[in-house]
Amino acid sequence: MKLRPRNREPALHDRLVWQAASLLLAYPDDGLTERLDTVESLLAHLDGTVAELLGRTVAALRTAEPMAAAMDYVATFDMRRRATMYLTYWTAGDTRNRGREMLAFATAYREAGVEPPRSEAPDHLSVVLEFAATVAPGAGRRLLTEHRVPIDVLRSALADAASPYEHTVAAVCETLPAATDQEVRRAQRLAEAGPPAEAVGLQPFTLTVPPRREERAPDV
Repeated sequence: MKLRPRNREPALHDRLVWQAASLLLAYPDDGLTERLDTVESLLAHLDGTVAELLGRTVAALRTAEPMAAAMDYVATFDMRRRATMYLTYWTAGDTRNRGREMLAFATAYREAGVEPPRSEAPDHLSVVLEFAATVAPGAGRRLLTEHRVPIDVLRSALADAASPYEHTVAAVCETLPAATDQEVRRAQRLAEAGPPAEAVGLQPFTLTVPPRREERAPDV
């Protein structure tokens, strides 16, 4: 029997969405087919808008040639900083501030009893989603809600690029409180200005998604 989204066991419903989204937003390496199979098994327990949105991304990745899928991922997330999945790019204006905000993610993970993964930065959306889905739903929901504006900016950038990943980010947004007018205006300002360009790393709970590529390409 399918779960009723947002009214019956909403916490479990959202965790299923977050796990599916984490897998779909991972770099499409040789494990892509297996991850898509896992996502489809999760979709069997979802219905409504989120199932339809996640299913769109699954269908697009199913039909894409492996090399084309990899190239599209790089072009989407590595060559456009406005489509970055590193959430602190949007909330910190300099290296010191971003390092402090990344530390806040790492601290949340440690307080939940796990170490942040060594293979990816703690503020990467896929990492946060997997943490929320599999480790600490309450703490994970708080991190996602606090970064609703960056997530909305990412969704908008992906929509502008006609990316199939936009549907997945939109499904994540469905699990979060509606954005306020003030948050919408802030997202619009951030989208126009773009995130800062500097990169700061931190260094594990074990991810089931592969790390994003190390290379960073300039904004276009």
